[in-house]
Amino acid sequence: MRSRCLFSGYSLGRLVSKGVLMSAFHDIKLKALGGQELPLANFRNKVVLVVNVASKCGLTPQYAALENLYQQYKDKGLEILGLPCNQFAGQEPGTEQEIAEFCQLNYGVTFTLGEKLDVNGPNRHSLYRLLAGEGAEFPGDITWNFEKFLVGKNGGVSARFSPRTTPDDPAVIQAIEKALAQS
Repeated sequence: MRSRCLFSGYSLGRLVSKGVLMSAFHDIKLKALGGQELPLANFRNKVVLVVNVASKCGLTPQYAALENLYQQYKDKGLEILGLPCNQFAGQEPGTEQEIAEFCQLNYGVTFTLGEKLDVNGPNRHSLYRLLAGEGAEFPGDITWNFEKFLVGKNGGVSARFSPRTTPDDPAVIQAIEKALAQS
C-alpha cells in the first residue's frame, strides 16, 4: 500500500516505491569536494542516499543524523552522497574548502561530499535530471535543502524523502534496510 501526500508530486516522508532500474546512475561522473573525480560507478552494488546539503540552513543539523546513519550502515553497504547546493536562499555560499571544513569541524562528516551543483532550473546537473526530471521515478523540482533520494544497488531510485524528513525517520531507516537486503 502506498502513502502519498500531494506536495511536489511525492510522498512527505513515506516510502513510495516502484524500483525502476536506472543504470544511468552509475554512468554519471561528479567531482568530490577538492576536485577529485567521483564516478558514481564507484557506488555500484551499494545503496546510496543522495542529499542536497547546505551549511546555513535551518535543516543543517541533519548532517549529524546523516553521519550517524552512515556510521551505522556503511559496513552493510550504505553510502551517503552529500551534494552542496546554493539555490535555496543562498544557504550554501562557501567555497568547497569552506564547506568541507564546516562539515568536518561541526559534524565530523566522513561520508562523501561532492561538488556544489544546481538541482533545479536550466543548469540542473545531470544527476538531478535523472533523479527528479521528466520521466524520473519521482519527478518534480527539489523543494529545499536536504531533500533525499534513495538509490538501490542496481541504480534504481526506490524512494524520495522531503527535506523535513530526518535521516533517522523510521520510513528512511525502513527503506534503507529494505534496499540493503535486496541482492
